[in-house]
Amino acid sequence: MTVPPFETQPPQDEGVTSYDERHLVTYLRLLDAETEGADWREAVSIIFRIDPALEPEHAKNVHESHLARAHWMTRSGYKHLLKK
Repeated sequence: MTVPPFETQPPQDEGVTSYDERHLVTYLRLLDAETEGADWREAVSIIFRIDPALEPEHAKNVHESHLARAHWMTRSGYKHLLKK
């Protein structure tokens, strides 16, 4: 599976952005990994192809920020998608 290009942190806009739309599958994969109790290091390695042993701070930041955005999508971001 090809991962769309990603930023260290996703946008923090109040609405769904084109970045969010490109990363919907990424967000779902992060939520699934969290639900399954996967270690964040394994998730970031598989989903973002970042080696947390080589780039621990970067890997943690990417994982945490994208997982937070994924949670935002489940709470309110999805509403913006329904309006389209």
